[in-house]
Amino acid sequence: QAQLVESGGGSVQTGGSLSLSCAASGLAYSRYCMAWFRQAPGKEREGVAFIDRDYITSYADSVKGRFTISRDNTEMTLWLQMNNLLPEDTGTYYCAAVRGVVPPLRDDEYTYWGQGTQVTVSS
Repeated sequence: QAQLVESGGGSVQTGGSLSLSCAASGLAYSRYCMAWFRQAPGKEREGVAFIDRDYITSYADSVKGRFTISRDNTEMTLWLQMNNLLPEDTGTYYCAAVRGVVPPLRDDEYTYWGQGTQVTVSS
């Protein structure tokens, strides 16, 4: 059975950095598009970074230039490097996977989800 497990969340001050990782198992990882979503309290879940099977990336405007998504198909791992963090980056971060060519922007199109990891940025 497919499983995604995130790690690396925590608490930092504004301007700090955090690195998230997502270990995948039980799926043909190299055939999946991957993404990071986040959900702040009282808000809808939003996509922040996406990567296709060929390592092509895209980002939400709110994180461009600050976040970097990457993957290793051999290690079946996804990462999110977050720099210059802001209080509005606070939320629960989830990795998600869907088999296909182009990573969807909508969360309801993803098949597998991790359990989430909390990121808190204080001012």
